[in-house]
Amino acid sequence: MATIVREEAAIDLPRAAKGALLVAAAALAGATTIAVGRVLLGLTPSTYEMKQVAILVHLATVLPAIPLGLWVLLARKGDATHRLLGRIWAVLMLTAAGSAVFIRTINHGQFSPIHLFVPLVFLALFRAIRAARMGRIAQHKRLMWTLYSAGLLLPGMFAFLPGRLLWHWLML
Repeated sequence: MATIVREEAAIDLPRAAKGALLVAAAALAGATTIAVGRVLLGLTPSTYEMKQVAILVHLATVLPAIPLGLWVLLARKGDATHRLLGRIWAVLMLTAAGSAVFIRTINHGQFSPIHLFVPLVFLALFRAIRAARMGRIAQHKRLMWTLYSAGLLLPGMFAFLPGRLLWHWLML
């Protein structure tokens, strides 16, 4: 019978790092909400992408994942609420990553460099859940911070590069 050894939680991120993540998350959530709002209000030129189910599913899962993930990372850990909200966030991230596979509006229908984040999300989430179940809380915490910043915020910021769909919706 395997024995689960609990390790001490990792030292928290410095306040400045948490503040930077908060600012990045707020900026990304705000810009995405404005871009989607402009589409819904008819303030952007109609495009084929507005009707793609994969894009709609992706946006519908990413938008709540940004504030929810930050809440789970910054709020009290280990209780039933943390676990429930963490599971909801994980499902949102899996759905967002899965839907991203079908979004190929750039690069002539082929995968683009932003698709490299898809396996990162799947792998990091698998490893983070496994670490938590094995009692490796410090590793779980590091993986979840990495997943949030490198698997959600970073690709979200790339989605606003000039010429990309969200940039188009926000700026035109």
